[in-house]
Amino acid sequence: MKIWITRHGQTALNKQKLMQGLTDEPLNETGIQQAKEARKKIGDIHFDAVYASPLQRAIQTASIIANVDQKDVKIDSRIIEVDFGDYELRNYFKLGLKMTSYWAFPELLPNPKSVESVKSMVKRSQSFLKELEKKNYENVLIVCHGGIIRSLCGYLEDRKNGIKWRPKPNNCEIRVYESNHGKHTFIETFK
Repeated sequence: MKIWITRHGQTALNKQKLMQGLTDEPLNETGIQQAKEARKKIGDIHFDAVYASPLQRAIQTASIIANVDQKDVKIDSRIIEVDFGDYELRNYFKLGLKMTSYWAFPELLPNPKSVESVKSMVKRSQSFLKELEKKNYENVLIVCHGGIIRSLCGYLEDRKNGIKWRPKPNNCEIRVYESNHGKHTFIETFK
């Protein structure tokens, strides 16, 4: 099975450099265009299944990249964005030392009190992927978010800590993995 993972297209909140976790913000015009360009880059690939988080920006992106109606996108709350708690909708550059340090080095530092932990992110993303790997798909698209994608990729790259934090995923950057009987291989990135 090939697993195609991407981050949603740009939103107005992304453009304003605001932390956008569980806020349900749609794509802006740039985000729609990014998703259309991503579709062009991957060609006429057919996805046996298309999954997205419950947030509009992920569902819209999934529909465009997979070239399917939004009603055909399978929604799974385990791939929703990280809960940023008290930092939701705050400017990236005005988060304060604790959150800025944690988001830069989550493998070394504890999460601030109101922010979802890496352990929680890893647990829910692994649950999702282990269930997905039991399906009989040839190609599956997963559209999610900049935070949770790091634990999805961590699982598919068999990282001991469960995350691949760097490099940060860009909007509509697609990472392709092969999953074959519990063995994972990175194939390519479409930027």
